[in-house]
Amino acid sequence: MDKLIVAEKNSVAKAIAQYLAEGGYTLRRVGSVPVYFFKVNGEYWASMGLRGHILDFDFEHSYNNWNSVEPGKLLDLEPVMVIRGWDRPYVMALIELSKQAKEVILALDSDVEGEAIAYEVMLVTRLRKSTLRFRRALFSAVTRDDIRRAFGRLTTLNVNLAKKVFTRMVLDLKYGATFTRLLTLSAKSSKAPLNRGEFLSYGPCQTPVLNLVVQRALERENFKPEIYYKIKLTIEVNGELIELESIDKFKGLKEAQEALSRVKAGKAVVKDVEAKRVHVNPPKPLDTIELERRSSRFLNIRSKQTLDIAEELYRQGYISYPRTETNVYPPTLDLRGILRNLSSTSTYGQYARQLMAGELRPTAGKDNDNAHPPIHPVKAADKAELMARFRDFKYWIIYDLVVRHFLATLSPPALVEEQRLVVDAGGVLFEASGLRIINDGYFVIYPFEKPKANPLPLTALRVGMQVTVKDSKIVKRKTTPPPYLSESELLRLMRKYGIGTDATMQDHIHTNVKRRYFKIIKGQCVPTPLGKALITSLSKYAPTLIDPGFRSRMESMLSLIGSGKELPSSVRRRLEEEAVKVYASMKPNAHQLGEELAKALRSMVNENNN
Repeated sequence: MDKLIVAEKNSVAKAIAQYLAEGGYTLRRVGSVPVYFFKVNGEYWASMGLRGHILDFDFEHSYNNWNSVEPGKLLDLEPVMVIRGWDRPYVMALIELSKQAKEVILALDSDVEGEAIAYEVMLVTRLRKSTLRFRRALFSAVTRDDIRRAFGRLTTLNVNLAKKVFTRMVLDLKYGATFTRLLTLSAKSSKAPLNRGEFLSYGPCQTPVLNLVVQRALERENFKPEIYYKIKLTIEVNGELIELESIDKFKGLKEAQEALSRVKAGKAVVKDVEAKRVHVNPPKPLDTIELERRSSRFLNIRSKQTLDIAEELYRQGYISYPRTETNVYPPTLDLRGILRNLSSTSTYGQYARQLMAGELRPTAGKDNDNAHPPIHPVKAADKAELMARFRDFKYWIIYDLVVRHFLATLSPPALVEEQRLVVDAGGVLFEASGLRIINDGYFVIYPFEKPKANPLPLTALRVGMQVTVKDSKIVKRKTTPPPYLSESELLRLMRKYGIGTDATMQDHIHTNVKRRYFKIIKGQCVPTPLGKALITSLSKYAPTLIDPGFRSRMESMLSLIGSGKELPSSVRRRLEEEAVKVYASMKPNAHQLGEELAKALRSMVNENNN
């Protein structure tokens, strides 16, 4: 065998074999792993897929007994690289196939994590054959053209990016294991109702995310509503009723009643009529976090499930690579070619043809990871095809969102008229707002952002005109607390603070849900008593651990490794020293911490039993 191709998933390995093979391929299994054998230019090639990372970091076995090892000691240890248990068959297949190969082509996903997995493949295969050559294939869509183009311009592995990921993995292990053990053992010493194998986890990304959720919930709980009063005025214009509200709030009922008496005694006169035309611009091209946010907001689909589905759509060749931080189309992306493909569909065809008839002026953001273009459709399809292939409606609506978003970015702005009417009645000013859609623009293809029209009959009104009052009354109101964080807003805050990457943000949310720290109810993140107790306790005894800015600072330091400006050892030393200081200040309060966590756990158990 001349060349071994290693992809991140079996479906991609199969697609590569289909697109490169001369005369088809042969499927054989090496152990339990499917491998595709074929010929290219007289050479014998093989293509196999993994399931993500094949190596991980862990402590030596003797340190895995929680009861016999002081948690703080873990910060002084050097973790070892181990094979992930469920990935042993893939490692064995790699070793077996590499014995026969002269060259390994690393066709892992074209992002930082993919670079790290590619490096893991190098480490494993070089153990058995040091003479192997390695080259890197980079592509953003699993199509014939993209795959062939990538294999026509193979490049080299970026080792610094791999080292960045490995350093993050080591630090996350040390921080996570140390403080998870301290939290769990402290709670158990206070007789917390934890079953065998259950634990209270800490994560350098997971826990700051929980902090964001809890802080908003505490704002809600501590909010004290205030009662106030407004006056509603109903006027008639050309037989049409318009409701207005007093601009001012009245703190007391007596004050509101006095104002109402003036309104009833006086005349209602138009003081101002405004009609301002505003262009509503289409969205920027779609990156990972925006896809997750919009899917949560528009489709009520959780961020983790959104990315899982998007990745499968990518692997099946329907959309481009969904892990991207780029929101500007590169000049090399054939926008008209994509439109031509979409023009063959019944769902998007007519609109795509309309866009092709004019000049394309795509919207653009400011972010570019220089690795992948924004998420866009690669293969044109209608609902029937997606449903037949995936048998799950969510695959269709996420594909539909991607396509409509892409078409929206090439569309003209919408034009709306923002309206405002101000009326004076007895010296009290009232206002009403309206909206009229003049030109739908991109709303035609992207109805998710179309506002509800409620136009006012402004053409029949002029300043100084007296209007007929049909009704006036006092309404009692009270201030409302801030809502719980929505998943969409949480993702926005995670991006702001640099918590996680475009590839992992949804995982940190999912981990919190899995650990029973918060629930997602109708798109809102609601912390449990345990989640609140954890954050409240850590805010007293180890505030650094929950500070969103801490993870942001950690990621900034890690990025210096990726750019080659810092050595992994230097970054690790500084962050491990900081962890030692936090642990030293936290350990004396372990008993009180455990009492608070045990109390919250008992509360949750009692609540579930009732």
